[in-house]
Amino acid sequence: METVQKEKRYTYAQYRNWPDDERWELIDGFAYSLAAPSLAHQRVCGEIFRQIGNFLRDKPCQVFNAPCDVRLSAEGNDDDVVQPDILVVCDEKKLEDGKSVVDAPALVVEVLSPATTNYDRIKKYRLYQRAGIKEYWIVDPDEKVLTVNILRGERYAGFLYFEDDGNIPVEVLPGCAINLAEVFKRL
Repeated sequence: METVQKEKRYTYAQYRNWPDDERWELIDGFAYSLAAPSLAHQRVCGEIFRQIGNFLRDKPCQVFNAPCDVRLSAEGNDDDVVQPDILVVCDEKKLEDGKSVVDAPALVVEVLSPATTNYDRIKKYRLYQRAGIKEYWIVDPDEKVLTVNILRGERYAGFLYFEDDGNIPVEVLPGCAINLAEVFKRL
């Protein structure tokens, strides 16, 4: 993770003018560059996206994958803009601007890479908890482990699952479960 001009803060309006061929996120107005994902990262994301997408067919919620801007502070300073690996939106109003998701998705999934481990486990964890994201999954492809964080009040409760733990329920999508063995199969 690389921070650009640490002493300078940015807003979503400024961020929208940056080059389209670069990927950035803003947390508290500070810019963080995003590296290109590895093939293992893409395999894990693809399988989770496929399983959720299949479940959501003909249902009101929608699944999106990166790059998709999520503006978590649109009502305030508008200085929190992230691009989660996978996200689920169940409120059509959050998609009205046609360019980004405005406000907290129901589910966010981040797949760790060596460069993003602390960023995803600490900075994004705190941001997602503060923003009220109901369910935050952190997938570690190297260890073949999934951490599911469920918002209980204002704090996350964490649950750890391993590759052979079978089908993991998605709390915000009753009836949906992700087969972890399939997620990690091609690693």
